[in-house]
Amino acid sequence: MPNDKDEQMTFDDLDRVEPDQKKRARKRKTAKILEEIQEKIIDVEFSDVMRKSYIDYSMSVITARALPDVRDGLKPVQRRIIYDMQELGTTSDKPYRKVARVVGDTMGKYHPHGDSSLEGALVVMAQDWKQMEPLVDGHGNFGSIEGDEAAASRYIECRLTKYAEDVLLSDIKENTIDLVPNYDEELTEPSVLPCKLPHLLINGSEGIAVGMATSMPTHNTAEVIDAAIWYLDHEKDATIDGIMEILPGPDFPTGGIVSNKADLKEIYATGFGRIKVRGKVEVEQEKGGKERLVITEIPYPMIGDGIGKFLQAVADLVENKTLTEIVDISNQSSKEGIRIVLDLRKGADTEQIENILYKKTRLEDTFGCNFLAISNGRPETMSILDIYREYAAFQYEIHTRLFENLLKKADRRREIDEGLLKAIDVVDTIVEVLRGSRTVAQARECLMTGNIEGIRFKTEEAKAQAQTLRFTEVQAQSILELRLARLVGLEIEQIQEDYDKIVKNINRYKKLLGSRSAMRTEIKKELEGLKAKYGRPRKTLITDAKEIVIKEKPEEILPVWVLIDRFHYMRAVSEQIFDKNKDQLEGENKYVFHTQTDQRLIAFTDTGKAHTIKVRDIPYGRLKDKGTPIDNISGHDSKTENIIQILPLDPEQELVFVSSDGYVKRVSMQEFDVTRRTIDSTKLSPGATVVYVAPYDSKRTLMLTSANRYGIRFQQEEIPVQGKVARGAIGLKLEEGDHIEEVSDNGLIHLSKRGGKGKKR
Repeated sequence: MPNDKDEQMTFDDLDRVEPDQKKRARKRKTAKILEEIQEKIIDVEFSDVMRKSYIDYSMSVITARALPDVRDGLKPVQRRIIYDMQELGTTSDKPYRKVARVVGDTMGKYHPHGDSSLEGALVVMAQDWKQMEPLVDGHGNFGSIEGDEAAASRYIECRLTKYAEDVLLSDIKENTIDLVPNYDEELTEPSVLPCKLPHLLINGSEGIAVGMATSMPTHNTAEVIDAAIWYLDHEKDATIDGIMEILPGPDFPTGGIVSNKADLKEIYATGFGRIKVRGKVEVEQEKGGKERLVITEIPYPMIGDGIGKFLQAVADLVENKTLTEIVDISNQSSKEGIRIVLDLRKGADTEQIENILYKKTRLEDTFGCNFLAISNGRPETMSILDIYREYAAFQYEIHTRLFENLLKKADRRREIDEGLLKAIDVVDTIVEVLRGSRTVAQARECLMTGNIEGIRFKTEEAKAQAQTLRFTEVQAQSILELRLARLVGLEIEQIQEDYDKIVKNINRYKKLLGSRSAMRTEIKKELEGLKAKYGRPRKTLITDAKEIVIKEKPEEILPVWVLIDRFHYMRAVSEQIFDKNKDQLEGENKYVFHTQTDQRLIAFTDTGKAHTIKVRDIPYGRLKDKGTPIDNISGHDSKTENIIQILPLDPEQELVFVSSDGYVKRVSMQEFDVTRRTIDSTKLSPGATVVYVAPYDSKRTLMLTSANRYGIRFQQEEIPVQGKVARGAIGLKLEEGDHIEEVSDNGLIHLSKRGGKGKKR
């Protein structure tokens, strides 16, 4: 029988007991463990866990990685890099440090993610073609506007810019913002930087979160500051119109032209919209009367590999004869700026060429706006008015905390200076107290309370005066730490001057903290100073440009001969070439058509498709040119369908269709005069194919012969006229498994050959 000792046994005790007892004890111990585990098991729905986990992940990406904070305009990774650089002492007046050092330090202390994301964020903050006000001063290869990547982080160096220090970090040591624990709670980091400007507008932001994205354009620093001053003066009745009189629209580092000024108000009111941006094109005169177009500014969306794509697009337009007046393209861009040169033929229409470039290349592009930012810990789509409202509230908050902290420090300094000035008047007594005291604590107590017990004095006068001493604890400590050198006349005067200055500052701080109007004046004064230091002229022109109109040149219509060989290679030759080599060309080619460059051909396939071929798209060449496969022009797929007939498009003509299951019909060719390149030419039964297509001739008969050797002959005029979507009428009723094998019309097939008839090839 088991006893109580069995219940108390551990697994180590089992080795010292009998086998049966050991087995029972093990079972009881296992059962007890299972009971404890069962008590901790929580039954949950798997879908609920997945939903909660995904929402938590999404919110983490949205609020802690991808979107900027409206108050300082920075994403967490940017904020951590800047804060870490300040902590490392990598400021604008110090030597550069390796980017790898900054990336590693930030990753280890504040941002536990991949080093590539950190390096990428740091590099972008140093690129003046992406940032209106770079926050990092880069030294080395930080990439280029044409899309070249930055060098490895171990080669390039960085430090903070003066702008970052003055605007983002100047008051961070004055308890103006909250410090929160870092990821491992060993250090603290700022939840937001005490930014003095609407930095979100100045440098803009781009980021993709889960289910949402932000896209903010950059703006001119001086205009943003002027609008901030105006908003502070008109906070209660501020309007978007009022702001836009001062801040008319975005200002991109790459310059360019915003061409849809009329749409900007709605974009700034709703936070959504598209801004059209054009590059700036100048016309330069060359010797001999020639001109050339020079692109000196590009649209902001073109930065990166967009320049290379633009050059390729221009080359393609030249190659396909859309821009025949361009004779040379050269990219002469350098550190001094963008310079893309297009050399033109003499007498070229520069306005037309410019319009084509805007219309058919990325020289005019769109910047999609989505003013999404973190506000009060939540993602919000904001208007320009909302951004300034949040900015003003943040400025009052950080300035209130700043002056409260300064007032606290000034009060402490005033208390100390008051004590020093008071001590100077009784310095002899204080000296006797210090000389007569056995310990520092005894001297401190005498200075604070006048207690002279245990202190030896040389004179009764000093003893009596010592009993009247009533310094505060802070004053007593400063007196004990006072250097004798400060008792000289000039030092005493300096203490008095410092005291007067501190009292003046205290009164100023109290006035600022007690009056919103005074605080507003102080904020505006700071803004004026920053504008004087960092304001610069606008780069981007804002206008309502005229709609681009491309004047289409009338296409020259030429008579040509179209030649298609048995391998379905197509080419076109002039009448002169054909006339000189008529016999050779007719013998070598399966189809020969005389037509014009404004006409079209129709290729019919066995699957019931009709492919339209524009004659102007057929390569026009010399006698010995091979031509181009019909697949490249018509959209026909030779792997899945076979061409059974090619005819010129003649809307006044009718065609005869015969399918493999014995159906026949006549169709007006006008039904194939459509804009689509490929359409259905007829309806087919499952498994059936088109076996015959030819022009209709009422004087001809049609002979159908099946694989089982059944046949029928009838006049073509007996065939009913139906639409291309119809299957047709039964021409020959077939047995199951039988199909049409041959179709003939007196041994002749009607082909349009210079308007006449030709032999079957």
